[in-house]
Amino acid sequence: MTEIESTETVPADADEIPAELPVLPLKETVVFPDSMTPLAIGQERSIRLVDDVVAGERLLALVTVRDAAIEAPGWDELYAIGTAAVVHKMIHVPDGTLRILVQGLRRVRLEEPVTDDPYLVARFSAVPDEAEESRELEALLRNAQGLFGRIVGLAPYLPEELQIASANVDDPSSLCNLVASTLRLKTEEKQLILETADTEERLRAVSKILNRELEVFELGTKIQSQVQSELEKGQREFFLRQQLKAIQEELGEDDPEQADANELRQRLDALELPEDVRKAADRELARLERLPAAAAEYGVVRTYLDWLATLPWGVTTPDDLDLDRARQILDEDHYDLEKVKERIVEHLAVSKLKQDPAGQIVCFVGPPGVGKTSLGHSIARTLGREFARLSVGGVRDEAEIRGHRRTYIGAMPGSIIRALRDAESMNPVLLIDEIDKMGADVRGDPASAMLEVLDPAQNSTFRDHYLDLPFDLSKTLFVCTANTVDTIPSPLLDRMDVIQLSGYTEEEKLGIAKRYLVPRQIAEHGLRSSQLAIGGPVLRLLAREYTREAGVRGLERRIGDLCRKAAVQVARGNKEKIRVTEGMAREWLGPRRFSAQTRRRTSDPGVATGLAYTPVGGDVLYIEAQAYPGRGKLTVTGQLGEVMQESAQAALSWVRSHTEQLQLEEEWFAQHDVHLHVPAGAIPKDGPSAGIAMATAIASLVRATPVADDVAMTGEITLTGQVLPIGGVRDKVLAAQRAGLGRVILPRENEPDLEELPREAREALGFVLVDSIDEVFDAAFSSNGSRTNGRVRPATSRR
Repeated sequence: MTEIESTETVPADADEIPAELPVLPLKETVVFPDSMTPLAIGQERSIRLVDDVVAGERLLALVTVRDAAIEAPGWDELYAIGTAAVVHKMIHVPDGTLRILVQGLRRVRLEEPVTDDPYLVARFSAVPDEAEESRELEALLRNAQGLFGRIVGLAPYLPEELQIASANVDDPSSLCNLVASTLRLKTEEKQLILETADTEERLRAVSKILNRELEVFELGTKIQSQVQSELEKGQREFFLRQQLKAIQEELGEDDPEQADANELRQRLDALELPEDVRKAADRELARLERLPAAAAEYGVVRTYLDWLATLPWGVTTPDDLDLDRARQILDEDHYDLEKVKERIVEHLAVSKLKQDPAGQIVCFVGPPGVGKTSLGHSIARTLGREFARLSVGGVRDEAEIRGHRRTYIGAMPGSIIRALRDAESMNPVLLIDEIDKMGADVRGDPASAMLEVLDPAQNSTFRDHYLDLPFDLSKTLFVCTANTVDTIPSPLLDRMDVIQLSGYTEEEKLGIAKRYLVPRQIAEHGLRSSQLAIGGPVLRLLAREYTREAGVRGLERRIGDLCRKAAVQVARGNKEKIRVTEGMAREWLGPRRFSAQTRRRTSDPGVATGLAYTPVGGDVLYIEAQAYPGRGKLTVTGQLGEVMQESAQAALSWVRSHTEQLQLEEEWFAQHDVHLHVPAGAIPKDGPSAGIAMATAIASLVRATPVADDVAMTGEITLTGQVLPIGGVRDKVLAAQRAGLGRVILPRENEPDLEELPREAREALGFVLVDSIDEVFDAAFSSNGSRTNGRVRPATSRR
């Protein structure tokens, strides 16, 4: 490293400065007259310039660049006003760059360029100060000196000697140069001060800047003082608490507040907390130890820490993925449901191979009482996991899922976190019941909050609003239940593996009752199997005449009714075993509640029996048509939806357009209005599957011919008379079987659905598969003798 120092005399007058000077562009730096400034030189042309200057008169012009991002600025990128300066010292650094120390001499104006090769050279003129002595100028000078002195006392980067130096400066222009060169100001502000020729105007600009900087420094000092005071207060409180603790230990007394904090710390230390949770717990524990028990925050912080300590961080139960044992448990807990059991075993087999039972979310969909919730219990028992149930039916507040923020009074975690707390495990089987019945209002949409909970890609970092910490739900096996998928939002449904559970047949109900319901009800009523016996004929009677449902809850209630009657006799001293007969059941339960209405209701023309699918299973739907004088107008009643009303209009249009083919009177519709009614008017109804039943009812009315009393039908009709496929075949067929019907008319495209029917349903019913409404009429108006029990009879079209 070489150092070159000047021993030449600095020019004292502007006249001694040459008119032509080499130009050194400066980036984000402004050099003022009378100031000493160190500069770093790195560009090749600038290094050559400095070498030539040092070898000559050591004079150069320092001009600031407008845009510091420009690597090699030209004339247009330079400000017009700069400073003529002399190089006092130059140091060659080993990396090839230079360090120079320059002293500003005079302000100069760039008049015209001379050359830019090998570096910039220009012609300059001096810029003298414009000053008029006045009292106002003197006042501005003293004010600026006072402000600058106060700033020097506050700014840590300014030496104290500047206070004395500024107080001894009598020239306003020199004071402006001193202030602008020592304060950390923006380049634009410094350049503006340099360019202002009027001394009074420069001094006003400097005073304005000094007032702003002083306000900033005083505010910073105030903040620092407050922080220091709080730190000292905290240290003092800590010291006093330590002394108090030592005194209490000597006296054998425990501080209740400290005891709480110590207990929580011990509980938290015993848990395997993730790193971010550990940091949050330590932070809140430190707050709790500093807070007095009377503080409002004390209870909030303590409750929060108590929740952290009660959650099962890192606690899991080992999984039992023995498929044979799983099938055995499912068979013990549930009767039949073969396909559902196979799906569950398949799911467990995949989990066994992946060594991770979590992943796809299972959703059981079916009518009430078919065993959806109990299947969740069986899955938990199969895996050897804890079981927790969460009912979300009717939940409308998103905070019920995610919890409330701690800013609210009485805030607590959401139901998901509370369920895992109750399960005391990070990997329980969590049953989310009635997920199709969640609502939404101004408080949020809980179904949207469920998207994160039920998404395996996101729930590993589930964040409850109350905890405000990531909680891993990926190990939890979620099982959802619903009566229908229609009300479940599509994004939520897309995250679930839907398994359909249909209603039970009569034989399945009898098997469930013998195996589960009767023993359970006998035990729940304080009886023993040696005291009461309910046989198969009685159970069949209950299923046919006292219940009509897809599940078995109503059947279990009726069995409970019989058990209570028997309990009365046993309590009165009856020692003999009570064997319930059909007569005793009718006497104890009263008149039958359901009967086969089909034959009675379809005995008149204009009535057809349809089949409907509801969230609680299949049902029989009667379509009634009546005529009165008019002009062919159609009226529909029974609280029908738009789709069902359109089906009625399509059915009427097809019948009217085929009067000759159906051998109807051509003028009949011109003289009559048709009223189509679907009973149970208080219940909303919709869907296209009643189309062929409506057409059959209208044709029956016009032809004055009753529909066969053993037939039910379902299918969508088009204006061309085609019969289109429908859904819910299994539930609809089971409803027809429960109603005692003999034949079911189905669209031909639904033939594959018949394979899903129970064997007893296929044996008890005959099925007529149709492609057109003509084939429907052939089957609907035929006699009972055409019934084909247990076989599928394709219809023969008349066309």
